[in-house]
Amino acid sequence: MKARPADACPCGRARPYADCCGRLHAGNPAADAESLMRSRYSAYAKGLEAYLLATWHATTRPTVLELANGPQPKWLGLEVKASAESGDEATVEFVALCRIGGRARRMREKSRFLREQGHWYYLDGTSE
Repeated sequence: MKARPADACPCGRARPYADCCGRLHAGNPAADAESLMRSRYSAYAKGLEAYLLATWHATTRPTVLELANGPQPKWLGLEVKASAESGDEATVEFVALCRIGGRARRMREKSRFLREQGHWYYLDGTSE
């Protein structure tokens, strides 16, 4: 397996974090739902709970996430399987790989997103 540069973005795009998801984490809006989903994956990898809550749609947003509680996953990779946009609604299907307590896990989800006032928000998702 080819080693990734230390400054590589966790989302898997071939860009440095600062030029990729780091821009969104700093407050720039996502250009599309896939970019928001990738930035949310990177936020999970970096433990950015405030960003995750801020990009979660108000109608489905939990009060807290408490990412630091319980076994901590080591996020290993992301593969976007499909992305579709129709007006202010979008879906992104992805597979995320992580390791929890030495055990590899694969999470597959089809996420729904809504755009409001020019900003994309995660609405919900169904896992397989």
